[in-house]
Amino acid sequence: MAPMTTAGEEMHALVKRLYPICRSITGDGVRATLDIVGEYLPLRVHEVPTGTRVLDWTVPQEWNIRDAYIADSAGRRVVDFAASSLHVLGYSVPVAATMPLAELRAHLHTLPDQPTWVPYRTSYYTPQWGFCLAQETLDAMPDGEYEVRIDSTLADGHLTYAEHVVPGQVTDEVIVSCHVCHPSLANDNMAGVAVAVFLARELAQRSPHYTYRFVFAPGTIGAITWLARNAERVERVKHGLVLACAGDRGQLTYKQSRRGDAEIDRVLRYVLRASGRPHEVREFTPYGYDERQYCSPGFDLGVGSLTRTPYAGYPEYHTSADDPDFVSPEAMADTLAVCREAFAVLDRDRRYVNLSPYGEPQLGRRGLYDSLGGRSDAKEAQLAMLWVLSLSDGGHGLLDVAERSGLPFDTVAAAADALHGAGLIKA
Repeated sequence: MAPMTTAGEEMHALVKRLYPICRSITGDGVRATLDIVGEYLPLRVHEVPTGTRVLDWTVPQEWNIRDAYIADSAGRRVVDFAASSLHVLGYSVPVAATMPLAELRAHLHTLPDQPTWVPYRTSYYTPQWGFCLAQETLDAMPDGEYEVRIDSTLADGHLTYAEHVVPGQVTDEVIVSCHVCHPSLANDNMAGVAVAVFLARELAQRSPHYTYRFVFAPGTIGAITWLARNAERVERVKHGLVLACAGDRGQLTYKQSRRGDAEIDRVLRYVLRASGRPHEVREFTPYGYDERQYCSPGFDLGVGSLTRTPYAGYPEYHTSADDPDFVSPEAMADTLAVCREAFAVLDRDRRYVNLSPYGEPQLGRRGLYDSLGGRSDAKEAQLAMLWVLSLSDGGHGLLDVAERSGLPFDTVAAAADALHGAGLIKA
């Protein structure tokens, strides 16, 4: 019998499958990525034409690439797009020329401090062309003539993004957003995509309270496009989380929403603290991933960002060293577990009203004490009932109860379920 794979191993396999694809903010690479994600989740794919006005931006022309290389005088490809999609400056315009190395150098990007790594560089909104290569490769290139070829197109087309919706008991939404525009970078952000995929699959196995909307879109322009196309219904979004850099071996980092006191902020702070995991909670800054779009003052959504090592916080960031070996199944499984725990709290956090608020109701007469039986945590469960009754004034939620009492949230939520079933509280 073949050994069972864990969710972490399955997510890592998905990262490895997605990793080689040449993605950008538009083009067939994004579609190929969404096609694979669509094998795991039913997706609604949106195509937004070039030139469409989206808030203060305009959907750009679509970029696609078939081949690119630098060849020496013997015809040997010293830099080859086929070996890695990072080798071409993103959105490079087409070029077919022969030129001396001295002239070519102006179009070459390296990392002198990391001579074996290839950098990731783009030029989305300024027409340019270029190559990215290891410094050691450049150092080994003798003076002379080189054939330069970039077989790309930059033409009117579409920006592509996709959504997956897990229906809830209410139409109020939680959005989970991750960017799908980076080529051949495993942690940033195929690990985030993989965690989002498996989180969506888990949520579909239960009947969540909220409706969960997963947004797979190119960074910045994709989130802006989504907001522009959903401006009239964005008020349904009550909570949100941007997932990125979900697979490296660093500790978890939660970046709060612009509000700083949104419920998602409280939930993530609580879950990370209660779990005992090493972690860091950071204040909001208007730089980073797409949380800055969702939190822009006109929308001011309660959207935070969960990563492991944050944006630009590890040497491998935006380089060829961010490969599938850089991310681990264990780290992705841990990120998924925190998301699972956080959404379980978010989904069950309610405000209740005590229907017997004058004095303490007789719990034994209603069989609530007897229902605890021989549970090892009977005293804790009994105390949780008393705390829930005490704070069920319509102004406190179950997370308030857990934080104030120091009791586990699951214990508090179970107490509330018992009291609600006995008719002592109502939501």
